Amino acid sequence: MSTELTISDLKDATPQQVRHAILEGRFSQPTSGLCPGYAQANLIVLPKEDAYDFLLFAQRNPKPCPLLEVTEVGARQATICASDCDIATDFPRYRIYRNGEMVEETTDVSSYWRDDLVSFVIGCSFSFESELIEAGIEMRHNTMGRNVSMYLTNIDCTPAGSMGGKMVVSMRPIPYSQVVQATQISGAIPKVHGAPIHIGDPAQIGITDLSKPDFGDPVDIKPGEVPMFWACGVTPQSIVMSSKPAFAITHAPGCMLITDTKNVSLKF
Repeated sequence: MSTELTISDLKDATPQQVRHAILEGRFSQPTSGLCPGYAQANLIVLPKEDAYDFLLFAQRNPKPCPLLEVTEVGARQATICASDCDIATDFPRYRIYRNGEMVEETTDVSSYWRDDLVSFVIGCSFSFESELIEAGIEMRHNTMGRNVSMYLTNIDCTPAGSMGGKMVVSMRPIPYSQVVQATQISGAIPKVHGAPIHIGDPAQIGITDLSKPDFGDPVDIKPGEVPMFWACGVTPQSIVMSSKPAFAITHAPGCMLITDTKNVSLKF
């Protein structure tokens, strides 16, 4: 049996090497901190009959759903954001939904693949974390060895056809003195969610307890820090749970595709 690798083991790996480790079953953890400078991506896979509605939904909601690639019907290979990339095997973990209910979490969805499926590869805020770290801004979830904190909000997305629901956000505590810098750095990369959608009081966006995220792990917030909230690519899972398509595949929160696309190419 292959030995499970850690983030530390892969700290110098290329995106292709990370994808191969995932394919070989040697890495199945959250991907924050891997391959600095390269874009990471969320996923939702839907039957063709639901794909147009979601494409329209993503167009109307670019903050939580910035599209990096949409595949041809039935295709498993990414061709724009990465090469040598199988969407059914190259994410560390996936979730299977039926009629809006999660029925399984798995490391490989090849057995679920169908000829009518369309994949939506969506930019992820893990991408700009390397830019923030380079600027001297701590990513607390990395420091604590945890997944990022993610919350379901009271913010309505703009509906499209059968698709509608609430936005999910990711949260990072940032010192007051670095809030403007963090906003400017992330805002320069709109294809991976861009600038935060809320800063400060979580109750204003329907979050009652920061210590109990809906997805991911809680992190410490120190005196002198403010919670900053970015639109999150887990939003499609909220939409699936609200809209209840017969079948959907998503990534497991925090377990992203490492693409070959460099962050610099996604900037304004």
